[in-house]
Amino acid sequence: MLSGIGDQKELADIGIDVVHHLPGVGKNLQDHLELYVQQECTQPISLYSSLNPMAKAMIGLRWILTRGGLGATNHFESGAFIRSREGVAWPDIQYHFLPAAMSYDGNSVADGHGFQAHVGPMRSKSRGRVWLTSSDVHEAPKILFNYMSEEDDWREMRQSVRLTREIFAQKSFDPYRGKELAPGADVQSDDEIDSFVRETVQSAYHPCGTCRMGVGADAVVDPQTKVHGVEGLRVVDSSIMPTITTGNLNAPTIMIAEKAADMILGRPALAKSEAPFFKADNYESSQR
Repeated sequence: MLSGIGDQKELADIGIDVVHHLPGVGKNLQDHLELYVQQECTQPISLYSSLNPMAKAMIGLRWILTRGGLGATNHFESGAFIRSREGVAWPDIQYHFLPAAMSYDGNSVADGHGFQAHVGPMRSKSRGRVWLTSSDVHEAPKILFNYMSEEDDWREMRQSVRLTREIFAQKSFDPYRGKELAPGADVQSDDEIDSFVRETVQSAYHPCGTCRMGVGADAVVDPQTKVHGVEGLRVVDSSIMPTITTGNLNAPTIMIAEKAADMILGRPALAKSEAPFFKADNYESSQR
């Protein structure tokens, strides 16, 4: 946009000379959201005892000296992909399990041993945008994620909470499961869960889609990652994803870069992959 490629009127309004009118630039912003379902742990086996300054110092020292111990992992060693409801052909909810009850940034920690699931929908229908308010390169852009603007996103978030509760209620958790810390046993109805979502939902840090690949008025790049209507310019990153991927963005973004590198170098395309993918046989009538 600062270079003059974007919506003609929006750029002209802030004094940027328009090089090429491409209204899709900055549109189609998407992200993964998630929340925490936290449980008290009845046995002293979580990370809680390792969160004091002395313990953290010793963990860091051990990792520096031996590359071992608790510092050698991010502790999200268990995860899952499940379907939220019948009618969904392949998983649309992602899980990360953490043996502690704490916020993502570590600033909020439960007063005692606990565990939690980070859970959230992977294919949000909500769309946001990025735009400029100034031609000054030092001025930050405006970013509107427009989170939870689609009813399906609310339905999937409610299911995320309820399915997680069902998982934590399984017999295997009986020796460890204490009271529910968040949302809490008193949060049951749709409205109560929606309120919890509004207060606690967080980004999983997977923004993408603002220079989407495709055809039509809102497309920015073609299948070769070339910017429509501009010679010698490509975009090669997660912004060219038309829709957010089912899962994290890291590996797909590396794949985009590898594919674009081959195209830039003129290498022939690899053979089409025939790798299988999961699709539930009974998805039309059953959640599992």
